[in-house]
Amino acid sequence: MAQVQSRPRLLQAMIDAFSLPDLRKRLLILFGALVIFRLIAHVPIPGVDSAVLEEFFRDSALFGMFDLFSGGAMRNFSVAAMGVYPYITATIVMQLMTPVIPKLQALSKEGEAGRNKITLYTHYLTVPLAAMAGYGQLVLLQRNNAVASTDALSTIAIVIAIVAGTMFLVWLGEQITQYGIGNGISIIIFAGIISGLPGMIGQGILTGEAGQTMGLIGFILIALATTVLIVIFTEAHRRIPVQYAKSVVRGGRMHRQSGSTHIPLRVNTAGVIPLIFAMAFIMFPSIVASYFASPAGTDPNFANHIVNIFSPDAAMPLGLVYWGLTFLLVVFFAFFYTMVIFQNQDLPGTLQRQGGFIPGVRPGKKTEKYLNGVIHRITWAGALFLAFVAIIPVIAQEATNIQALQLSSFGMLIVVAVTLDTMKQLEAQLAMRRYEGFIK
Repeated sequence: MAQVQSRPRLLQAMIDAFSLPDLRKRLLILFGALVIFRLIAHVPIPGVDSAVLEEFFRDSALFGMFDLFSGGAMRNFSVAAMGVYPYITATIVMQLMTPVIPKLQALSKEGEAGRNKITLYTHYLTVPLAAMAGYGQLVLLQRNNAVASTDALSTIAIVIAIVAGTMFLVWLGEQITQYGIGNGISIIIFAGIISGLPGMIGQGILTGEAGQTMGLIGFILIALATTVLIVIFTEAHRRIPVQYAKSVVRGGRMHRQSGSTHIPLRVNTAGVIPLIFAMAFIMFPSIVASYFASPAGTDPNFANHIVNIFSPDAAMPLGLVYWGLTFLLVVFFAFFYTMVIFQNQDLPGTLQRQGGFIPGVRPGKKTEKYLNGVIHRITWAGALFLAFVAIIPVIAQEATNIQALQLSSFGMLIVVAVTLDTMKQLEAQLAMRRYEGFIK
C-alpha cells in the first residue's frame, strides 16, 4: 500500500529539495535574494514625514492597496517604492506592440537571440516608465504634505534613486530566475504582497473590527472560497486533440507514422493582465482629478466629485459606478488580451508547419476558425471569473462589515499563481534528479 503523504506538496517538495546539494543552493539563493529585497524596501528617501505618510496611506484605500503590493516600500517611500511594476508595464507594452511592429514581430521569431533583444528593449522602456511613475508619486506626496518640497536638483536625485531601486529589483528577479527557483519577477511581487499581510491583519485587530466574530469568520470563509476558485480556474484548460503524421525511411522504404497529443488552451489565458488594465483605466480619471480637487475642509468642486465617483472606497450606491465599471472593463480586457496573445502564438500555422492536424478539422483556415471559436467560448468563463474575483473586495466588505481588512483580488491571484508555478518547477526539478538517467 502506498504511503499517505501527510505534508502539503510544496512543503514536502522543499524538504526533499534541501536534501540535494544543487537544489539546496538554488533555494538558498532564492531566500537570500528575498532578504535583500526586504532590506531595500526599508531604505527610505530623505525628507519624508513618516507620520503624515502613514496617515495618507491609511485614509486612501487605493494607495493602501498599492502599498500592500509593494510590501510597505511605498508607505516608507523607499528607493523600492515603485517595485518592479514599471517593468511589468513595459513588458505588457512590448507584448502588445510585438504583433503590430514588423521589426518586433520578426525578432520574436528568431528564437532565443530575438527574445533577448526584446528583453533588452523592455529594460530600456522600464527606465522612463519608472522615472515618470516615481515623479508622479513624489508630486502627489508633496501635495499631501507627506514629503517636503524640494528643488530641481533634489527632485532629480530622488527620481534617479527610485529608478535605480526599480532596476536593481528587476536585476534581482532575473538572478532568481537564472540561479534560483521560479520566476524571479513574480516571486518579488509575491514577497511584497505576503510581507504586507501581517501588518494589515494587525491593523484590523487594533481597530477592533476583528472583534466582530461572525463578520471575521465570514471574511475568512470568503477568502478561502475565493482562493479555491482561483486555483480551479488557474489550472482549468480545454484539451484540443492533435495528431501528427511523419515519414520514416526503413530498409529503403517510406513508412508513415502517426502520434497523438493535445493542445491545452487555458480558460484564464490572460492571467492577471485584465485586472491591471482595468485598474489603470478606472484609476486614471481619479488621479487626474486629484490634481484639481479642492483641499480637505474646503467646499468640494467638480474634481472632488470625480475623485469620489472613481474611488474604491466610495459609499454605496455611489460605489456601484466604480465596481460596475471594473467588472465590465475586466471582461473586455480579458477578451482583448487573450485574442492578442492567441493571434501572436499562431497555433494554426505552427500545426501546419509541423505536420499536425485536429481530427475532423481541415488544416489552414478551418483549423483557425475552429480554434478561434473554442478560445472565444472558454474565454467567457475566464473573463467572468476574473470579473467576479475583481469585485470580491466590495462583496466581502458589504457582507461582513469588516472595513480594516482588505481582500485584494489582484494580490490573491498573484499569490496563488506564483505558489502553483513555483511548486510545479520545484517538483519538476526533483523529478528530473530522481530519474535514473540523471547525471549530477
